Amino acid sequence: MTKPTLVIGNKNYSSWSLRPWLAMKQLSLDFDEVRIALYTPELPAKIRFHSPSGKVPVLIHDTLTVWDSLAICEYLAEQFPRLHWWPEDRTARAIARSISAEMHSGFQHLRQSMPMNCRARLPGKGMTPEVQVDIERITAIWRECRQRFGSGGSLLFGEFTLADAVFAPVVTRFVTYDVQLDPVSRAYAERILALPAMQEWMKAASLELETIPGFNL
Repeated sequence: MTKPTLVIGNKNYSSWSLRPWLAMKQLSLDFDEVRIALYTPELPAKIRFHSPSGKVPVLIHDTLTVWDSLAICEYLAEQFPRLHWWPEDRTARAIARSISAEMHSGFQHLRQSMPMNCRARLPGKGMTPEVQVDIERITAIWRECRQRFGSGGSLLFGEFTLADAVFAPVVTRFVTYDVQLDPVSRAYAERILALPAMQEWMKAASLELETIPGFNL
């Protein structure tokens, strides 16, 4: 079995790419990386070469292509079961999957008004009553998981899991837009940012030169 290849977009902007990349890096899974700059004239042809959906991220493993960040993560959890992708406890694992799916499909106001932009600092920009509702739901999830399942470490379920990878792009948004957090949520966000893999991503994002209009530049 060959090592997988992960096709991603700009590290400064691509929240969907960050999720599987962070999980693979944090769990020390060896993989190759292909980065494609988004919103360029060459983009459609480059992405279609790798992705049937025309979007990133995409995982290529042997002869199989898997797209969509959550599908990629679930595939990797099946292929590399010895790594700690999900909590071992059944209840915790069910909650971890539930909140990951909620993040994957929801919080549209936050996504649209506060797009991921790791390099920028835009305090207060994009804040609306609808975005505040999204933020309150996210931080409620974080507090509940830390209280119920976090005793074994400093992340949502103690040790790192895919749920942390799913919420990592939100952490970058909260930094970019200077979202004020309760003490539990702030401590969790700081722990995510301190992960070695997250530090690597943020450094690479800061060195990228591309800018994308519409991402609150």
